[in-house]
Amino acid sequence: MTHQLGCEVHHIDTADGVCPFPDLIDELWERRHDLGDQDPEVTRAVFEAVDLLDAGKARVAWVDRDTDEVQICERARRAIGLSFVVLPMQVQQSPDRVSQDRLPIKSRFTGVRVVPGAHARWGSHLAPGVILLPSFVNIGARVDAGTMVDTWATVGTCAQIGRGVHLAGGVGIGGVMEPPGARPVIVEDEAFIGSRCVVVEGARVRTGAKLGAGAILTGSTHIIDAETGDELPPGEIPAWSVAVGSTRQREFPGGVFGQPCILVIRRLTPGETHDKLKLDQLLRSHGAGL
Repeated sequence: MTHQLGCEVHHIDTADGVCPFPDLIDELWERRHDLGDQDPEVTRAVFEAVDLLDAGKARVAWVDRDTDEVQICERARRAIGLSFVVLPMQVQQSPDRVSQDRLPIKSRFTGVRVVPGAHARWGSHLAPGVILLPSFVNIGARVDAGTMVDTWATVGTCAQIGRGVHLAGGVGIGGVMEPPGARPVIVEDEAFIGSRCVVVEGARVRTGAKLGAGAILTGSTHIIDAETGDELPPGEIPAWSVAVGSTRQREFPGGVFGQPCILVIRRLTPGETHDKLKLDQLLRSHGAGL
């Protein structure tokens, strides 16, 4: 495959199927301030690295099945950062748009439904069965099979979206590149993120969770079990639960104010599904809708 930038891409198969980048990426990162777009060998190395992300042969982050911890491939993020340094700025044209960028226009959409107005940047990976309504997916993000990115939703840099997820209209999934070790947003399989929700700062929505419309979830948001009042791990919506945005009263030197939080209002049986009407009725009974 030869891309319009003139770089011939040789796909790399490796036993390390999530972070298969060469040591050269670290070396180039250390001297990134001295690099430019004049060295074709450097350009080729960076292009090939980011193209692994685009093809789904590598990823920025994933959940370790044994530890349940989020693992991060820093070399992937370094390759993305280097692409903004060493790839040349070019005007690029396609039948429906013109862009001027250092990154080429994404061309891999095998098995993906792309509605007019949708845009995914090269270096993001879209698995077969993904549906993109008019929306935006940034470099380093990964959207897995059967997921819908609804109208005006955004998937930020390096965010990881699982299988069978629905990101409803206007959802904002935040991105992250720095600092080193910063965790990207993780939305796991079969989750539902309601309209106009904002999920940022390395927050995690676990498998099968449903987040009601308009909720704001950050990495430090307080999560409270509405049945018991117990504090749950911050910034994480429990698996197979229904959660909504709320506030709780907190006293500060300047007075008593409502502090945003997330309420877990129901626990679901693993694998349990709701049709949209039932879920919407449940959420509306707690002052939130889909």
